[in-house]
Amino acid sequence: MQEIECRAENIVYTNEANGFTVLEARWGKKIMTAVGYMPYVAVGEQLLLRGQWVLHPDYGQQFKVESYESYKPTDLKGIERYLASGMIAGIGPSTAKKLVQHFGEKTLDVMQCDPDRLTEIEGIGKSKAEKIAASFAKQAELRQVMVFLQSHGITPSYAVKIYNQYGTETQRVLSENPYRMAEDIYGIGFKTADRMAQSLGIDRMSPYRVACGTKYVLSQASNEGHTFLPRSLLIEKAVALLEVDNDMVSSALTALAISRDIFFEPDQEDTRVYLAPFYYAETGVAAKLYSLASGVDVCDAAGLEERLKAIQKEQGIILAEQQRKAVITALTEGIVVITGGPGTGKTTAINCIIRLMMEQGLKVVLTAPTGRAAKRMTQATGYDAMTIHRLLEYTFSEDEGDSFQRNEKKPLECDAVIVDEVSMVDIILMHNLLKAMRSGMRLVLVGDADQLPSVGPGNVLRDIIGSDIIPVVKLEQVFRQASHSMIVTNAHRINHGQMPYINVKDGDFFMEVKEGQNQIMQTVIQLCTQRLPSYYGYDPLKDIQVLSPMKKGVAGVWNLNAQLQQRLNPPAPHKPERSVGEIIFRLGDRVMQIKNDYNVLWQKREGGEEGQGVFNGDVGYIAHINDEEQCLTVLFDDDKEVVYDFGQLDELQLAYAISVHKSQGSEFPVVVMPIVSGPPMLMARNLLYTAVTRAKELVVLVGRSEHLRSMINNDFVVQRYSGLKERLCAVKAAVAAAERL
Repeated sequence: MQEIECRAENIVYTNEANGFTVLEARWGKKIMTAVGYMPYVAVGEQLLLRGQWVLHPDYGQQFKVESYESYKPTDLKGIERYLASGMIAGIGPSTAKKLVQHFGEKTLDVMQCDPDRLTEIEGIGKSKAEKIAASFAKQAELRQVMVFLQSHGITPSYAVKIYNQYGTETQRVLSENPYRMAEDIYGIGFKTADRMAQSLGIDRMSPYRVACGTKYVLSQASNEGHTFLPRSLLIEKAVALLEVDNDMVSSALTALAISRDIFFEPDQEDTRVYLAPFYYAETGVAAKLYSLASGVDVCDAAGLEERLKAIQKEQGIILAEQQRKAVITALTEGIVVITGGPGTGKTTAINCIIRLMMEQGLKVVLTAPTGRAAKRMTQATGYDAMTIHRLLEYTFSEDEGDSFQRNEKKPLECDAVIVDEVSMVDIILMHNLLKAMRSGMRLVLVGDADQLPSVGPGNVLRDIIGSDIIPVVKLEQVFRQASHSMIVTNAHRINHGQMPYINVKDGDFFMEVKEGQNQIMQTVIQLCTQRLPSYYGYDPLKDIQVLSPMKKGVAGVWNLNAQLQQRLNPPAPHKPERSVGEIIFRLGDRVMQIKNDYNVLWQKREGGEEGQGVFNGDVGYIAHINDEEQCLTVLFDDDKEVVYDFGQLDELQLAYAISVHKSQGSEFPVVVMPIVSGPPMLMARNLLYTAVTRAKELVVLVGRSEHLRSMINNDFVVQRYSGLKERLCAVKAAVAAAERL
């Protein structure tokens, strides 16, 4: 490995998410190109690079950096170029020039040791001086973090994420427990943390290491939707990950159970092993559901029937028998589940429920798991609906972390809660919602059980329905006005394993038969950029959503996004942009939040309402990019404006095309979907059904009829290890046994 001392002259490219950088540096009298992970390197800095020379087929000789150290520049030209590089928030080229002219070679010392003096410069007030000083200090801290991490075998690619998570506490936190990285930081796995642990001297056979690795396996299982793993499967996975024997993992499980980090639960086939949060959530949900189901004051059913007849007459509607049953059950039972596909009248039933509950003097709140679903609920009912997080008054503080202000000690101030899109609700969120409900409150759960399950762990809606403990009303009759839509008709046909009616004259459901992924991709692009906008007048940025079954491949989400961005929002001199890996974020781009971030602050453009938290699946548009302030602003569909530091951009992805899983809870005027071959666990009936039911006005499928038929025939549902169904049955049995004593 060679070492080279040089000075950064020009940053050709940098990935803010992981620090991958291409730069030109002055090495003696030569200008050389260096490539590698060098987060926060700035023009003007002195660098010590370690690596080797390589010959790139297109760009010639380059120095491939394995590790590096950076030092502050000392000459006036270097200082000015460093400050003008945009690395220090609040300083651009003009401010950099003023600073160097005023403070000379002491400029960086002033910024570090006496930042109040920055106010001597015209245009820099106290607030801006503090911002500059904080950004400058962050750069110095990051250099120390880089040295610490590299000395323990961690590549610079993770430095930004690690520093953003732990800040000045990075070295202390990771020295005490390097495995925290795998639990705390999105994108960093156990193996990365394990490499650092071994460098710090933690033995591979250490019980501490085995326990951390075993917990990590359970944590990864929760990311796949499981609330527990069978003990034998957990041991098998942990042994493969840790390369230790079964006995060591068994001993670790015993120790974790004693410390109550995990819980065992006997099962007929194999012991179930839960991480503590999911054990408490599952047991809590089962107990509270049963309590709510049996603790409500019964309304006069006969009187309700008369009022319901009057409401139907007043509104000029006729409820189907199952709709009527759903409405009455909601008023006479503590809990009811109302499920059904599109066009079966769920909204009409909800509106009647709201009307009757209010007539009974009950205070009703409406909620849904996402902002888009809540907005749809508001539009459909005429009453304000909010996200479950907002209903429960989610907050974040440095001292207490994430928390919901509404809970057992401070329950919701209402008499009934109606929750839409329940198929999206995972076990943790359901637990928090139920904790905030008093005994005697009514709960109405509305959703489509045939859609994809929640992204988070658990199988809440299906488990509740399958338990036969909670009253369930399934709406199956498709109403006449809805039956005129081929989208509704075909959604039900798909759900019953039948091929859809396609290309019906004057219909709203079409299929373009194309061979091969390249043809499919080109047709999808033509539909979105030319044919649908010109023929129907749809806005390609606001009205048309491409839903793909997979992320990779020519017709996958990633490639379609790149292709559609190039055509719908091409580069232009007036459009600033920012690169993150292979993704370019450009002013005007449609983007999606891809992870829950409970800490980020938002403000609504109208009214100035403020809050915090954006969630997986939220979609918006890039409204502003500020290179000097190193931030990007997204205006989300619910009018929330969020400012992202460039280091947070790995939380966003382009959203011209999104996966079907990410579309849950959303509705779009037009859905365009490539139909390609793929693994059975992806190319399944419920995924196609979910995609089709996202469209309000038009569906266009592109691909081979054989692949469409294969998806419809594939009624494969990914197994989730979830015990809520059995728990509900057990709670009822235990209560019945106690009553017999």
